[in-house]
Order: sequence, then C-alpha cells, then structure tokens
Amino acid sequence: MVNKLKEINTSWWRKAMGIVPIIIAVLIVVLLVKLKSSPEKKELVETARPMRVIQVPVVDLIPRAIGFGVAEPGRIWRAISEVKGRVTEIHPDLKAGSVIQEGAVLLKIDPAEYEISIASLKATIDQTKADLAELQIQEENTGTSLAIEKRSLDLAEQSLARKQNALKNRTISANEVDQEERNVLSQRQNVQNLQSSLTLYPSQRKALQAGLTANEAGLSQAELDLSKTIIVAPFHCRLGEVNIERGQFLASGQELFEAHSTVVTEVEAQFLGDQLRPLIDTHSISTTQAPLDMATLRTSIDMKAIVRIRSGVWYAEWQARFERIRETVDPDTRAISVVVAVDKPYEKIIPGKRPPLTRGLFCEVELQGAKQPNSIVISRVALHGNTVYLVNGENRLQPIPVTVAYAQSDFVVIESGLQGGETLVVSNPSPAITGMLVDPVRDTKLEERLLLEATAGVELK
Repeated sequence: MVNKLKEINTSWWRKAMGIVPIIIAVLIVVLLVKLKSSPEKKELVETARPMRVIQVPVVDLIPRAIGFGVAEPGRIWRAISEVKGRVTEIHPDLKAGSVIQEGAVLLKIDPAEYEISIASLKATIDQTKADLAELQIQEENTGTSLAIEKRSLDLAEQSLARKQNALKNRTISANEVDQEERNVLSQRQNVQNLQSSLTLYPSQRKALQAGLTANEAGLSQAELDLSKTIIVAPFHCRLGEVNIERGQFLASGQELFEAHSTVVTEVEAQFLGDQLRPLIDTHSISTTQAPLDMATLRTSIDMKAIVRIRSGVWYAEWQARFERIRETVDPDTRAISVVVAVDKPYEKIIPGKRPPLTRGLFCEVELQGAKQPNSIVISRVALHGNTVYLVNGENRLQPIPVTVAYAQSDFVVIESGLQGGETLVVSNPSPAITGMLVDPVRDTKLEERLLLEATAGVELK
C-alpha cells in the first residue's frame, strides 16, 4: 500500500513539473502584452515632387531654318581653245590650285597663221577699194560722155531735119539725106551704148561692195581669231585641273583647264516647306504690284542667311545672301532647294583653323526671316502632344491645352493657350497627376539658351 502511494506521488510530481514551464511561459506572454505600449499615431504628410521649370518668355522672335548643302563657285570658267595652234607661252602659275588675278595672261598660242591671214585680207580690201574708186571715175566719165553724145545726137537730128526739107525743095540730093540719116543712127547707137554702160555700173559697184564687205568680215574674224591666241583670266579665280603644257599643239575646241571664281561662292541647301513657311511673308508677295522677278522676290522675302562649316577643329561662318529658289522640288524628299551666295569667300583665312569656302565643302545653311515681335516660345521638351504643364500659385501641377503655330529646331512657337510669364514644367512629369504638389526648380540655363536661340539664332548646345 505504501509503495503504491509512493508511485502515485511520483507520477503526479512529474506531471506537475511538465505543466509549470507552460504556466510560466503563459504568464510571461501575458505580462509582456500588458506592459507593451500602444503604437504611436502619425499624421500623413504630402511629399512635394521636384521638377525643373522655366518662366514662359515673350520675345522678339527671329524664325530660322537649318539646311545642308555643298559649296560651289558662283562662276565656273571652263577654258576651251577657240583657235588652233602651238602654245608658245604659259603663265608660271598655270597649275591646279593656283590663285590667278583677273586680267592675267594665262597662255599664248602662235599667232603667225592669223597674222598672215590678216595681212592678206587687208591687201584684198585695199584692192577692192581701189576698184570701187576706179569704177566711180569711169561712171562719172561715162556720164559726161553720154551728155556730149546726147547733144551731138540733137545736132545731128536737127541737121537731118533741115536736109529733109531741102530734099523736098529739091535743093540737095537724096544721097546727102541718107548720109545724114546714117549719122543720126550712129549717134543714137553711141548714146544707147553709154546708157547701157551707166546701167551696169550699180551692179558692178554692188558686186565690189559685197566683196569688200565679205573681206572686211573675214578681216574681223581673223582679228578676232588673233585675239583668241591670248587667253586671259576673266575674273579672280582659282585653277582646277590643267591639261596643257608649253609647246603643245592645240586643236580648236580642246578643253584646257577649269577655273573657279573666288569672288562669289554659292551653296544650294535643301529645306522642307514647313521649315521655310515661317520665314516667308506670303502676304507681302501676294499683294505686290510689281512683276514677280528675282529682284522682287528677294525684296519681298527679306531673308538673311549664314553659311557655316564644322569639320574637326575647323569652324567658320560667313554672312550670305538669299539668291534664288530652284525651279523644282525633290521628288523623293519633297525638299525645296534654296541657293545662297557668299561674297569674298576667301577673306579672313587662318591656316589650319579657318579655311576658305571652296568647292566641295559640306556646309550648314541657316536662313533667318523677319523679326516677329511678342512671340511666345517654349522648349520642345515641355510640350506633350497639345498639352503643357504649369505650376500654379499653390505649387500644384496644372495641365493646359495649347495651340502650336510652328516648330523650330529645339523650341515651338505658341499661338494660343499661354500668355507669357507662367511657370512651365520642363521635366517629364510622368505620372502626371493633376493637382500634385510640385517643388519647382528653376532651370535658368535652359531659359538663357531658349532666349538666345529664339532671338539671335544661336544653336542650343
């Protein structure tokens, strides 16, 4: 019995020892829960999103368009031999790339053949003139003789009449009357011969005069050919390829060399119609009363031009003038070709830094239209379709619809929707939530670049 009680006590004690840790753990958890403080409540605070902004400017806009083209001389002279002969003299600088002054003698062709021809023609002309003078004297003498013969004929006819009367009175014989009649007929023959000679003189004179004219024309041609034996530079130029040497025999029509004018260089650049539209005042062109020639077109368009080259360390620009618009539109690109001209393209050369505007250089051409005052311009990055985003007085994002008049390189011109002076967002506001709080950060550099490009045509960097 005692043993049995001991076993029961031992079993109970073991069970109690297993429950105690559980009870202690529960008590600890309860204690921790009771002692834990409640979470601290925090008020929600709206975070402002930083965005770059600019003040919308109102400027005196200078519209412009950028195109590209290749420089070509304003005048290209392809020298061709107009006469044949051997080259007797050439200019010491008659070589490709040389710069030649206007009026310089470039080469001479042997003139002997043409000098002989001139001498022969002059002699023939002198002979013809002498023949004309002789013919004139003969005509005058024949006229005098004719007058005498006519007078003699009158006297003979009067004598014949008297003898015929005398024959009627039987005072003379018939033989005397017949003899006098023969004298009259002979005199008439003389008058007729002299009149025929006078009739032939005008045709003879005409033939001699025609020969004289032909010989004089031949002399002029010979003298012209002689002048062509000396080839002179017609303008200040730079030589291209040269194909002649001293002593070489030239055939008529042989190409000698090519020379490019250094006075004017032209650049033909291509532009889309949308680029040129803001630069041209079509109203002034349509209302002009003068015929639409190139002079009128240049005055009406009132367009300035700048030509630039950029190649490695080379940078140069020249003031140019609008020259003309080509007659056709490129069928592939629908681009319009505008030709601008640069006067004195070889001035201000700096070796190694500023080259001359020579043939073949790839150029950038900037066209500038007339000033458009009180224009509202914004950066392209601020335009999202037809919407821009402003920051209102409470620093909240506000979308505004706008109408674009036209676009330029890095900015657009606003026709309606903005008045100027608004705070415009130039960052990407995505996601753009109307009314969201904005922390505006003014981008003064972008403002300066925008103003420079819109007013002075300075490209954005």
